[in-house]
Amino acid sequence: MFKNTMLLVFASTAIVVASRQTVQGQGQPQTSCDSKLISYLNWEETPHTEWSLQLTRPDGGSLQYIGASHSDDATHPQFELIRQAWKDQSPTLAFFEGPDRGTADSGTETIKRLGESGFVRYMAGLAGVPTQTLEPRPQEEVNYLLSLKEFTPEQIKLFYILREANRLRERKNMSVEQTKEAIGQLMDKANKVLPALAAVLPDIASLQPAYAKYWSAPANWWEAPTEWFTPGGNGEETGGKFTNAINRHSSEFRNLHMYRLLTDAVLRGERVFAVVGRNHVPMQAEAIRCTLQ
Repeated sequence: MFKNTMLLVFASTAIVVASRQTVQGQGQPQTSCDSKLISYLNWEETPHTEWSLQLTRPDGGSLQYIGASHSDDATHPQFELIRQAWKDQSPTLAFFEGPDRGTADSGTETIKRLGESGFVRYMAGLAGVPTQTLEPRPQEEVNYLLSLKEFTPEQIKLFYILREANRLRERKNMSVEQTKEAIGQLMDKANKVLPALAAVLPDIASLQPAYAKYWSAPANWWEAPTEWFTPGGNGEETGGKFTNAINRHSSEFRNLHMYRLLTDAVLRGERVFAVVGRNHVPMQAEAIRCTLQ
């Protein structure tokens, strides 16, 4: 993604099958458990939705999979729950969502700067436990989205840029000028690592004209609202047009990648600790159970 930056960067059965084939092409064999993954399309949470998952195998492998709210508020009660779950499990391998942006000098400062993803890395660093991102390589995700033939390269790149601008505005409270500067730097780097998209929207000056081709409101690209990026949203209803659909495809491609990473590690006997945005857990839970139980 631009996940949550572009640099580290659906929904029918046919889409999920396509996701499987992409990962299978990377050397991971398709399994019957892949079909247990749930699509975001028409999915609704209920009072019984499970946001976290804990499993232990007789051979010693285990999984503590915590669905979290994306937060940089160190007083949020979820961080104490995460800390206690880490203590209870004593992991041998930890996974985090998004790119590795490092840690800060303390747990509190790490949360303020880097949220729950950074906090996982911070706890792992203290314990000497190796860490790994849950994300696929950005080019794999981009190639998958292009292979669907549903979106143009311009639309895909716009999606990533607008979503990141929304994150910087809503979660990092950046001003317009700060957002423009951050996105400009990000585009320069992304053009080097994502050649499939480098030919479109080459610089920040190209954003507003491209944005205006699809939207008249909000008036500016840095004002794209959060509802445009919900994977279960209907673009005609939210106003996002193609952005919700791209996010759904992206999220389901990532769910396949995540669940396979986690279950492969548990089957190797690792005590796996992972924290992820909470909606990913119910989408993957049955596929994980199918593989591990």
